[in-house]
Amino acid sequence: MRFDTITLFPEMFSALTQWGVTGRACEQGLAEVNLWNPRNYCADARKTVDDRAYGGGPGMVMMVKPLEDTVNAVKAAHHAKNLTSGPICLLAPQGEVFSQKIATDILSYRNISFICGRYEGVDQRFVDRNVDLQLSIGDFVLSGGEIAAMAIMDAVIRLIPGALGDAESAVQDSFVNGLLDYPHYTRPEIYENLSVPDVLLGGHHAKIADWRRRKSLELTSRLRPDLIELARTKGLLTREDEQFLRTL
Repeated sequence: MRFDTITLFPEMFSALTQWGVTGRACEQGLAEVNLWNPRNYCADARKTVDDRAYGGGPGMVMMVKPLEDTVNAVKAAHHAKNLTSGPICLLAPQGEVFSQKIATDILSYRNISFICGRYEGVDQRFVDRNVDLQLSIGDFVLSGGEIAAMAIMDAVIRLIPGALGDAESAVQDSFVNGLLDYPHYTRPEIYENLSVPDVLLGGHHAKIADWRRRKSLELTSRLRPDLIELARTKGLLTREDEQFLRTL
């Protein structure tokens, strides 16, 4: 999976490319992260990428040409490697809220380009001419799109076959089946008079699977009832699930 990220602060992405699951995926060649700084595509000596907003108001706006020239450089790099360019995604508050389903969709593209906005925003003409989709990671304000891009890339990289030590980890993550994950326990068996549930110690796989499913339903019903309704509309709940939910 190839990621091309246009950012004024490429150094930030070392947190993604050098550490943990995502760092290993990059090292193994499962994920490729290419960073493009628009300042490298400016014609003026000051490497200007922003200017004052027409109509007044605080802050600066990212200019069209440096961003567009960077996008063209990304596409040229794709063409040189006989790659079909994937979608161009702007990280923006007005974007569709990112989800596990969108992470799966992105993986299917094989490559995607992210635009990390800064300042008060990006000139709308760049958006109209170049952007295929816009994504947000929630209803709050960040200083730029870099953290959002890294969060999305992390979620996608986890889905790449071989990125996780155990492929089942990705399958059992929260939201994959429409529900929150079940509780997890490890050694010691007893800690401060709190014990691991007996069912997890018995080795009966069917009973363990049933307990985990019920705990997942219970947690989702209590913490995210909206996900229960969504799973219901998508037909993800069995008759046994519905019977259990009625007992809560």
